[in-house]
Amino acid sequence: MGEIEVGAQPETEFAAQSEAEAEFAADGALFDAGPGIVKLPAALSPSRAGDFQQCPLLFRFRVVDKVPEPPNAAATKGTLVHAVLERLFDLPATQRTPGEAVELLRPQWERLLAEKPELGGLFATDEERAGWLAEAEKLLGTYFTLENPTRLEPAKRELFVRAPMGEGEDRLLLRGFVDRLDVAPNGMLRVVDYKTGKAPPPGYEEKTLFQMKFYALVLWKVRGVVPKRLQLLFLGNGEVLTYDPTEADLLAVEQRIARIWSAIRAAAEAKRWEPKPSKLCGWCSFRALCPAQGGETPPVPEVRIVPTTA
Repeated sequence: MGEIEVGAQPETEFAAQSEAEAEFAADGALFDAGPGIVKLPAALSPSRAGDFQQCPLLFRFRVVDKVPEPPNAAATKGTLVHAVLERLFDLPATQRTPGEAVELLRPQWERLLAEKPELGGLFATDEERAGWLAEAEKLLGTYFTLENPTRLEPAKRELFVRAPMGEGEDRLLLRGFVDRLDVAPNGMLRVVDYKTGKAPPPGYEEKTLFQMKFYALVLWKVRGVVPKRLQLLFLGNGEVLTYDPTEADLLAVEQRIARIWSAIRAAAEAKRWEPKPSKLCGWCSFRALCPAQGGETPPVPEVRIVPTTA
């Protein structure tokens, strides 16, 4: 599909909160309905679907119990780089240069710090923070080796999308944030996502593409058009992963999401959120609460799944 050049004015829909926080704010946070009872909206994002597939107990801690997680330097760096790339397109095309991106870095960091002062505790020294900012600057430099933003006018940025699937008790609201949506003059859509990590090795792309196919499914439902291209820019190693979905691909993703949601409902009904040990456990924030890691899990609340109004 190449670089899409469109004349539409860019529209900014910046999400100041994390994806998880914004999801809850947009569609109703989980809330207590009584002692030991939690209401869970019938809604799912690719991140939360991924959590459940990775480990049902992880999903419980994040979505049901809402256990606070300490700030993470790597995740915060990703948020910062995303913010800079989002703001880059506020500038006139000719000013979208590596130097201007670097100039945006510190103001965006100061904005994040003002919103969440606890982020200041990520660094023990000024030198450590400076090194972290230098890493973010390097990621921004890599971006310019993958795209020429002076030739792009995104139709949407940080776009919150949602659409229902299923009927009756099986109705589920799909939702999430798209980093960037490009629309070509002929109406073709390209969904772009920035990743600050490295591209998966050959043969392991499916997990990463699930998120993009999820977004493509939602856009298909909303706009009636299957996106022409899904594109992931991996700033960690300067690679680009592209995929051109078909209707059959997206119908298969819809079936997969339905199976995931059915499993979540079953876990809630049985009050069984089992741990699923893997090599990812070493990075989990909830190890002290995980029985597979020698921790003690708090009592399981009753979960009632409630329909969304959207």
